[in-house]
Amino acid sequence: MNPGIFFEFAKRSVRLHWLRSLLAVIGIVIGVAAIASMGMLGNSLVLSISESLSDVGDAIVIYSHGGISQGPSSTTVNDKITQRMLKDIIRASGSNDVIPIYNTADQIEVGSDDGIATVYGLETQDLSLLLDLEEGQFLKSSAGALAGSRIAEEYDLKVGSRVKLGDENLRIVGILEERGMGFDINPDSALIVTDKFFSSTYDQEDYNFVIVKVRDINDIEYVKDAINTKMNRKDDVVDVFDTKAILETILDTFGQISTFTTAIGGISLVVAGVSIFNIQMMSVTERIKEIGIIRSIGTKKNEVLKMFLYEAIILGLFGAIVGALFSFLAGYAVLMVMLNSTEFLFEPSTLVYIPYGMIFGVVTSLVSGFYPAWKAANLNPIEALRYE
Repeated sequence: MNPGIFFEFAKRSVRLHWLRSLLAVIGIVIGVAAIASMGMLGNSLVLSISESLSDVGDAIVIYSHGGISQGPSSTTVNDKITQRMLKDIIRASGSNDVIPIYNTADQIEVGSDDGIATVYGLETQDLSLLLDLEEGQFLKSSAGALAGSRIAEEYDLKVGSRVKLGDENLRIVGILEERGMGFDINPDSALIVTDKFFSSTYDQEDYNFVIVKVRDINDIEYVKDAINTKMNRKDDVVDVFDTKAILETILDTFGQISTFTTAIGGISLVVAGVSIFNIQMMSVTERIKEIGIIRSIGTKKNEVLKMFLYEAIILGLFGAIVGALFSFLAGYAVLMVMLNSTEFLFEPSTLVYIPYGMIFGVVTSLVSGFYPAWKAANLNPIEALRYE
């Protein structure tokens, strides 16, 4: 018989039983939309975090291990990087940039407003290695300061504004670009001053920590091991953190969360699959006599099997297409609410979840419809004709 006629039989069955077919399609739509939108959201979150943190993935951060030093008359905790330790770190780091950092928190006053701000002290030649300017210029003397993007917004700081830091008055010479969360420094809510100003103001010679910016990210493990070998030969003198490893761990965690949420969305497809299974079984039961007639006139088993599988494919394809449209709209809305941006929605790694969801929808329909189709194909024609 003409294969096309069985497809027409399938369309006729879907049309005659439109209400239950519609309910099955709605299940597929919900399942596809859930899988695709959850996958798109998860991938967009990973891309957003990766973009925010990628500029600190090439750094090694070194802190003092906080060992106890025995003095002539007292015992103190050495929680700073000394000048001697810094020289050893520079030697171990080779040609990579070594940036010693002073760090504290202090009270600031801007006009009638006051608050507490993080303060970083850096050598002037190191500023451009870690920071990017939005406006103004980098520090050239101890009389000025750089303001992070958030603190500038909070206190309405401009280039030329005056800030009282502790007991000192400083002029803002530059506003920094927003950097986002980092594992080395977080300058967005901080003031940046020169190392000389910090050392004299807070009477501190030793550094709070050191950052090594590795020029070739592929060498980061080698440089980290070299510093550990140089500094921690006998005792633990410093703690060395690899920001690339931290970044990879965070991205891997968010990737697992994305997979988990996508799997949760897949539960709705299982429900849709059960619905299609029930609909197909009902269709077989209602059409047993029809199956007996078409089998008695020479229709083969595989042709009956195809007829019922066509019904499952029609339901699955229609549900997958509508679900794909809903998933795009849902993904757009969710990203606007959660990230206030849809820039990652159109990335190929995000959009690929739409065809993934559609494939899952169609496959679920086929799997759910296979047993009823097989049962219909294997009905005994004589018993089917006698069925009432």
